[in-house]
Amino acid sequence: MSQAFTIDKFINEHFLLHNEFAQRLYHQFAANQPIIDYHNHLPPDEIQSNRQFENLSQIWLAGDHYKWRAMRTLGINENYITGNASDWEKFEKWAFTVPYTVRNPLYHWTHLELQRYFGVEELLSQENAKSVYETCNEQLAQPGFTTQGLLSKMNVEVVCTTDDPTDTLENHRQFSQSDSSLQMYPAFRPDKAYSVEIPSIYNTYLEKLEKQAGLKIQSYEDLLAALQNRIDFFHANGCRLSDHGLEHLVFFPTERFNIEKLFQSIRSGQSIQYEEIQYFKFKTLQALCKMYHAKGWVQQFHLGALRNTNTRQLSTLGADTGFDSIGDFDQAKALAGFLNSLDETDQLSKTVLYNLNPRDNEVFATMTGNFNDGKIKGKLQFGSGWWYLDQIDGMEKQLNTLSNMSLLSCFIGMLTDSRSFLSFPRHEYFRRILCNLIGTDVEKGLLPADEAWLGKIVADICYHNAKNYFDFSPDNFQV
Repeated sequence: MSQAFTIDKFINEHFLLHNEFAQRLYHQFAANQPIIDYHNHLPPDEIQSNRQFENLSQIWLAGDHYKWRAMRTLGINENYITGNASDWEKFEKWAFTVPYTVRNPLYHWTHLELQRYFGVEELLSQENAKSVYETCNEQLAQPGFTTQGLLSKMNVEVVCTTDDPTDTLENHRQFSQSDSSLQMYPAFRPDKAYSVEIPSIYNTYLEKLEKQAGLKIQSYEDLLAALQNRIDFFHANGCRLSDHGLEHLVFFPTERFNIEKLFQSIRSGQSIQYEEIQYFKFKTLQALCKMYHAKGWVQQFHLGALRNTNTRQLSTLGADTGFDSIGDFDQAKALAGFLNSLDETDQLSKTVLYNLNPRDNEVFATMTGNFNDGKIKGKLQFGSGWWYLDQIDGMEKQLNTLSNMSLLSCFIGMLTDSRSFLSFPRHEYFRRILCNLIGTDVEKGLLPADEAWLGKIVADICYHNAKNYFDFSPDNFQV
């Protein structure tokens, strides 16, 4: 690829900002707002220990299934993706891949990250791979390029990791005692607590839960007591939100099965039927959500992913390696029933709903309005474009649907949902897209050219709404 073209030829100060009003909105009201990243998959031990990565492959390619999928599509052997090739060899193959990712968000993300973190102005290709690799590796060895340093470079104020109920949260506890201006909080992700499809795996998990909760789980009530114990522990260690990854929420209007009998069957190693599995999930999730409400937590539901579709690759590489896709599940009726079952007793927490299938954008956006009761601004949120939708088209569709069906001004904004410490320019990407949408409306005469007011809306979406929505405070750690 010709190096006559440089990153700043298209990712310049006005990147994605197609008119002057959009440019002013971004530079004056969005660009310098701190980042509250309330959902990601960053390893808390690497934040707490302030890890310094040895090279660009370790921090940039390891664990990034977005890049892995692109490389496989290009025909690159798995040895250079998740295999035993050296870090340099893996990076060289990624550099070869990048020019072929044009019109995929990876092309923008890659060059934003090289520019924002390392000041690299060349478009990455196989031809300049070695020099870019060495330049970035030299910087990664400097004190300011530790995990905490990289987060500080992007003006990150809060990160919320994703943590299983059996986690000790030792890293969060230690980090809370540091003098860092960064705040790191756990988020409660109890998916394994109701994943009863394979009893042997589930029972092994319950052994871990018993150990951490300090009680025997011999009945369904014991299970709920153990989960309450862990919620209490997480709360004492700064947690103020939960997260759940599901194909869809389920709802049963009547007591269909005896939950204790189902639990005992599972504990004895017996498989239960599909409808019984769904009932178990419903009852357990419903109970968990009532516990969250009692704590004043926010609950998040990531809905619509079809996971682990390739059994051959799953058996070889494991889960979360890039073989998941958008699912086409029925969502509306059960989602309404589930939320209503909590609202009936006024035990519905602040809730963020993330949709992975864009056909359902209007379903999710209108669903939030069904349960806003005037007590809390934006109590139910139609969450930001997620996973396959955190690109220009996906984010614009989410923002437009939210604007049409609800109030964009109440939106709590973007998150990374990432495992990479170099992914935070995605907030910039979102902010530019947001400002361009509003600026384009002004240019078309659809909105008044009230820079102060629209600038306030932008600043709220980028930072202040999330700041006010979540109860994040260093004082939350009771250690």
